[in-house]
Amino acid sequence: MATHKSAIKRSKQSEKHRIRNASIKTGVRTMIKEVIQVADDKDKEGSAAALAKAIPAISKAAAKGVFHKKNASRKISRLTKRVNKLSA
Repeated sequence: MATHKSAIKRSKQSEKHRIRNASIKTGVRTMIKEVIQVADDKDKEGSAAALAKAIPAISKAAAKGVFHKKNASRKISRLTKRVNKLSA
């Protein structure tokens, strides 16, 4: 356990960030699962709409540092590829 004043403060900040990051990650994972599920059902419009909601959420999570920039880019790319495969 932290004993210095600055270490105690940093510990509190870390806990706040951990909780926030976990919440954001959970929301993004849910959106990704939604896109995959709708795409697997072969619903073109639904999957495009779900993707349109998921992309900004993933980008925002990357901007806040929850995901690495390239990790977010890879997630977006794979989802887009999956959705585009339906219209081909």
